[in-house]
Amino acid sequence: MTKLGLVSVSFRAYSPERIIDEAKKAGLSYIEWGSDIHAPCFDREKLFKIAEYQKQAGICCSSYGTYFRLGVTDINELISYIEAARLLGTDILRLWCGDKASEDYTEEEEKKLFEICKTAAEIAEENKVTLCMECHNGTFTDRKEAAIKLMKAVNSPCFRMYWQPNQFTDTEENMKYARLLCRFTKAVHVFNWSEDARFPLSDAVPLWKEYLSYFRKDTVLLLEFMPDDSIDSLITEAQSLRKIAE
Repeated sequence: MTKLGLVSVSFRAYSPERIIDEAKKAGLSYIEWGSDIHAPCFDREKLFKIAEYQKQAGICCSSYGTYFRLGVTDINELISYIEAARLLGTDILRLWCGDKASEDYTEEEEKKLFEICKTAAEIAEENKVTLCMECHNGTFTDRKEAAIKLMKAVNSPCFRMYWQPNQFTDTEENMKYARLLCRFTKAVHVFNWSEDARFPLSDAVPLWKEYLSYFRKDTVLLLEFMPDDSIDSLITEAQSLRKIAE
């Protein structure tokens, strides 16, 4: 069965308790907690409270959405994020790879970044967790060619990808990215954007069904941001998510 959930950063202005309540009301079973606002890795008390409240509500933590940047954040801090993920009840962490577009890396910089990624993968293997890179503009995994090169270079089952369409490129290129990286992908961020404009997910159900035809059925689908930024829209967006997953 496909796991359906949401990304907590969609609602940074709301408490974890409110987000859990709204997720349950919308019929979603999973939440990716963001490390920036809702679940800071060094705030153990807050992490324990989230874990307890989501357990009471029957909600699971699909993943820990960190803002750890490989090649930027001190690699020694990774353990703290792994420990936080465990407290939340997940063994999947989302990371960002680098701090600039893949085409802006020199050969030497790329080599150094890959070595750091390999070290991170070794740490993940030792701690039995999976690190997933987000395909995001301004990071090394912005393009399919760079992402597949990274996956092959690191070559670890504990070093994987997230996927999401790039709203600044065309559908054909997004399809190619999905097709090429699907076998490395653990979770998908779901939204309906065109550049900076946001639209209801209901308008893109056929397109998303085509995207998801490339991915395994057990790939986690996570709603990311509402078209109007309103938490009241979560119920209708979740309904569209279920249609996509059918």
